[in-house]
Amino acid sequence: MIKNKTVEKMMHFLITVLGIGLGAGAAALMIVFLREPYPVFAQTLYAPTLLYIACGLVGGVVFYLCANWFIRYSMQFMIATEKVMEKMSFQQILFTTTGLVLGLVVAALISMLILAAGASMITISFSAITYVIFGTMGMRTGYKRYKDGKKLFFPGMRDEAGEEAAPAALPRKFLDTSVIIDGRILDIVKTGFLEGQLVVPQFVLAELRHIADSGDQLRRARGRRGLDVLQKLQKEVSVLVDETDYPDTTEVDVKLLRLCRDQAGTVVTNDYNLNKVAGVTGIRVLNINDLSNAVKPMLMAGEELTVQIQREGKEPGQGVAYLDDGTMVVVENGRRFVGETITVAVTTVLQTSAGRMIFAKTAEAMKTGA
Repeated sequence: MIKNKTVEKMMHFLITVLGIGLGAGAAALMIVFLREPYPVFAQTLYAPTLLYIACGLVGGVVFYLCANWFIRYSMQFMIATEKVMEKMSFQQILFTTTGLVLGLVVAALISMLILAAGASMITISFSAITYVIFGTMGMRTGYKRYKDGKKLFFPGMRDEAGEEAAPAALPRKFLDTSVIIDGRILDIVKTGFLEGQLVVPQFVLAELRHIADSGDQLRRARGRRGLDVLQKLQKEVSVLVDETDYPDTTEVDVKLLRLCRDQAGTVVTNDYNLNKVAGVTGIRVLNINDLSNAVKPMLMAGEELTVQIQREGKEPGQGVAYLDDGTMVVVENGRRFVGETITVAVTTVLQTSAGRMIFAKTAEAMKTGA
C-alpha cells in the first residue's frame, strides 16, 4: 500500500468519483432502453433522476470498497514496471517510448477514418482496439530495434558503462550458497573478470543464515564466513537480492535453477551436483572450480598451513582438517593430533570440478624426512 496517507486518501476519493461517474453513465444507457417499455422515464423527471442517483451511489460504493484492491495491484504493477525499466538502458527507454508515440499517432489517424462512419458502439470499439494494437506494435518495435536506431541517430552515443552493448544485455549471475561460502568469488569480482549483475536469491540468503545459526561449530563457521563474504562483496559491486520464491518446493537448488531459467540467468557455483543438473537442463553454469583448474593453484607443495585436526581419516594414521572455506586437508600421520591445532606442510593439491583436496604432512615429519 501507499505509505503517504494523503495520497492514499486522494486515490480513494478519485476512484470513488470514477465509480459514481460510471454508475451515472450506466444509468444513462438504461434510460435509453427503458423509455419505450416504461414511458415514465420519458414523461417525468423524477424517475431518471432517481435512477441516476441510485446507479451513482451503487457505483461509488462498489468502487470505494474495491479501492484498496485496486491501489495494491496498481502499486505492484508499478513496482514490476520499475524493475523492468531498471534493466533497460537509456537508449532502450528512449526508442521504446518513441515507438509507442508513433504507434499511437498511426492509431489516431486510422481511428479518425473509422469514426468518420459515425459514432456507435461498433466504431468506438474498433477505434479502441486500433489504439491498443498499434500502440503495442510501436512499443515492441522500438524496444527490439533500439540498437539500429542508436547507430543511425546517435552513432557516437555509448551506454553508461562506456560500451556499445548495453549492460542489460549481459545475463544475470545468480550466486548459490556454496560459491558464497567458498569466498573465491570475491577475488574474482575484484579482478573484473566477472561481468553483469550479481544476484543473490532470497532463499539462498535464508539458507546462509540457517547455516550460520547451526548448532554444529563447523557449519556455523562456514555460514558466518559466507555472510562476511557477501558483505565484502556488496562493498565491491552492487549485489541484488531477488525476492522471487517458489513455495511449491523447499529445495534451494531446484528454486535456483527455476529462477535462472525464468530470468535467462547464469548459475555461479562450485557444487558438483548442481553443475551437472544445470548442464542437463540447459542452464549456463560458471563453475569456480573449473576456473581454478585453469589458473595457478592457490597452494603450492611445501607451503605450511595451521589447521585443527577434526577427525580420523579413511586410511590408517590419517587425520582430517578443514580450511575456512570447507576444503578438506588430509594429514598423513595426523590421527594422533585429533582435536589439536598443528602446523602442516602441503605435499599435493588435487583440484577437480568436484572441489579441491589438499594432502599434507606434519611439519615435524617434513623436517625429518619421514
